[in-house]
Amino acid sequence: MDEKTRPVLVDFYADWCAPCQVLGPIVEQIDAKEGKNIKIVKVNVDKANELAQEYGVMSIPTIYIFWQGKAARQYVGVQSYDTLVKESKAAAAVQK
Repeated sequence: MDEKTRPVLVDFYADWCAPCQVLGPIVEQIDAKEGKNIKIVKVNVDKANELAQEYGVMSIPTIYIFWQGKAARQYVGVQSYDTLVKESKAAAAVQK
């Protein structure tokens, strides 16, 4: 499976960000349990500032869910495991 057959969840975060530290283990759990169905990409905004600016990231954590290279969903702040998995799968289903 690749980005054309599974959604990509991109986590924009920073190491110093307390809410990011809460979200981090949730994203890791998604990767461990759903990794074959949802690709996880973590982007440290301090190291990839231009990419964060390109996507208009103003607050962190910010989650983007992509389907076939296009942003399908965006969330700011800590989200639950269930929400992120459900919305990742929904993004793929709606866009098919």
